[in-house]
Amino acid sequence: MKVKRLYLLVAMLLGMFNLHLKEMNGQWQVVNGQCLRAQINTDRVLLMGRNALYYEDYVLAIQRFNMVITAKPWLGEPYFYRAVAKYYLEDYQGAEIDCNNALERNPYALNHYVLRALCRINQDRYALAEEDYRKALSINPLDHGSWHNLVLCQIELKEYEKADSALDVMIRHWPKESQQYTLKSQVSLLRTDTVQAEKWTDRALELDEYDGRAWSLKAMFQANRKKYDDAEASLDKAITQMPRTAGLYVNRALTRYNRDDLRGAMSDYNACLDLEPNNYLAHYNRGLLRAQVGEDNLAIEDFNYVLQLEPDNTIALYNRALLLDNVGDYDGAIRDISAVIKDYPEFWDGYRQRAAIKRKIGDTAGAERDEFKVLQARLDAAAGKKRPVRTRKKSERNIENYAALVEEDTHEEENEYVSDYRGKVQNRQTELRPEPIYSLTYYRRTSETNTYAPYCPQIEELNNQRVFPSQLYLTNNEAPLTAKQTEAHQASITALTEQIEEFEQKTLDMADRNLLLNRALDYYHIRDFENAIWDMTHLIQMNGSDPLAYMLRAQCRFAQLEVRRTTASASDLRLGYLMVVQDYSKAFDLMPDVPFLHYNIGCVQVQLADYMAAQKSFSRAIELDPHFPSAYYGRGVARILGGQTEQGISDLSQAGELGLYTAYSLIKKYSKQLSKKP
Repeated sequence: MKVKRLYLLVAMLLGMFNLHLKEMNGQWQVVNGQCLRAQINTDRVLLMGRNALYYEDYVLAIQRFNMVITAKPWLGEPYFYRAVAKYYLEDYQGAEIDCNNALERNPYALNHYVLRALCRINQDRYALAEEDYRKALSINPLDHGSWHNLVLCQIELKEYEKADSALDVMIRHWPKESQQYTLKSQVSLLRTDTVQAEKWTDRALELDEYDGRAWSLKAMFQANRKKYDDAEASLDKAITQMPRTAGLYVNRALTRYNRDDLRGAMSDYNACLDLEPNNYLAHYNRGLLRAQVGEDNLAIEDFNYVLQLEPDNTIALYNRALLLDNVGDYDGAIRDISAVIKDYPEFWDGYRQRAAIKRKIGDTAGAERDEFKVLQARLDAAAGKKRPVRTRKKSERNIENYAALVEEDTHEEENEYVSDYRGKVQNRQTELRPEPIYSLTYYRRTSETNTYAPYCPQIEELNNQRVFPSQLYLTNNEAPLTAKQTEAHQASITALTEQIEEFEQKTLDMADRNLLLNRALDYYHIRDFENAIWDMTHLIQMNGSDPLAYMLRAQCRFAQLEVRRTTASASDLRLGYLMVVQDYSKAFDLMPDVPFLHYNIGCVQVQLADYMAAQKSFSRAIELDPHFPSAYYGRGVARILGGQTEQGISDLSQAGELGLYTAYSLIKKYSKQLSKKP
């Protein structure tokens, strides 16, 4: 009986191993009854994880790196890449732990220290981050990003002398870069040396007239001298370079207010709140401006919001009381003024206002008591009344200045740490390039601006025939998979593999073709591009006239190259891109009237630096569909890269008109360059 039970247990374990082996699709090998980990397969799983990381499938990436860590826990690389995925998911603590594990296995990897420092910065642990940057610099003393972030950590720690010394080192190494001069200006301001700060700012602008932070500092110096026209012009330039920085709109609003441009100031506060809905200064000051132009109900909304953030802000409370009086909410106005008077018992304007409101509601006795208080006050002294101030510091709580707009106590630049991990992984490089290619996928993001949907009759026909388990889309804005979706694709691969194996000895028919297409799409979605390419190559060998097979193989090959673009050799990349063009060309030979195929070819030709060919491909796409915004955008990029800036700007303008609003930032940038040409 014991032998039989042992036999059953072994059989069950072997069954579990076999199931696991199928799910892993060859990532493990069984040799002489033992489950061994294969080096080449582990490397492949690591590559699949990096593919998933690049395409923002962070949950899938973590699953892949977990598999490698389980197989080879002594490797540091999978811990590092798992830390990157966790960093993007804002699990900074978990990412730091993974960086620790990576560094235990390889203490000489600069990137490990840099990523751990960023995790620590996001946890406000600046001293430890500073240590990491020093270790990174001991590995590579000329790592500019580490020097930059080291200085910012020292500023956060108020180690201004150290920061100044570090900036001197940066200036010696990189004397022509403006960033360190701008930082020098910030440090000088923090050390209350305004004269030196302005000199450093001017030096930064001499080196780079597009340094938005330097223009922001320049505007501050100009505003302090009450040169508001100049300050506004400087802030215009700063906002052009940093349009997503909310504080710049607040600063420009104050300069416009001081120039009596109330509507302009309000538009800036609106822009700020679009970027940063919880901005206290923007709500408070917009409330005051709305009150001045008679938009009382909207102003009340702003002060309601301010009082949610700061319930004890009596100045905001008094302003709301005045507005409630204007709209006829007398009980609310009296309630707010009474709360203010409780905190400021000698605030005579408050007594006057409350007396006036009480008379409106017929409380004559109450009004007379308040008026008597005012008569007893000594506000009408021979010295006369003080002229009201237009602005006050945020920390000032003088109730007499209730009508003054608020500004920050000190000018503080928002520190921007240099990072390869800021924004999307695939956007680390900011070169001029077309929009992404259009891919076959089950998952897409919706866009409120670019609503273009390419049409392909063959795909529509397959969708109508329900060949695929879900609706198949053409999109250049894929959505990442959830853990549940990833598991579903892995299970589907296992099931499809069993069905395909049943037909291995048979002639390929339509049913087999659909099985291979489905499995290739499953592989694509879990970022196993190699197996997806193999399936489509197999299908092409069986049926060389299948356009979807060429399309999907091209798509997977391009996805591979995008991941490897920064590490592969130029010759390997060129060969890979030529293979992608060849596949797409085969597809459009079979489907000549499909615009997105020509668009995709144009995108690849841009990568090959064949800008004339790219222009022709984008033009062909536009001929087939004159309302294709990405094609205009791509042709604009190709023309600019090919030296035809004016024609490129025209194409970008057309793309913007069709809803691709990212074109406008390029238009602004290259229009300036065009205007500088003799």
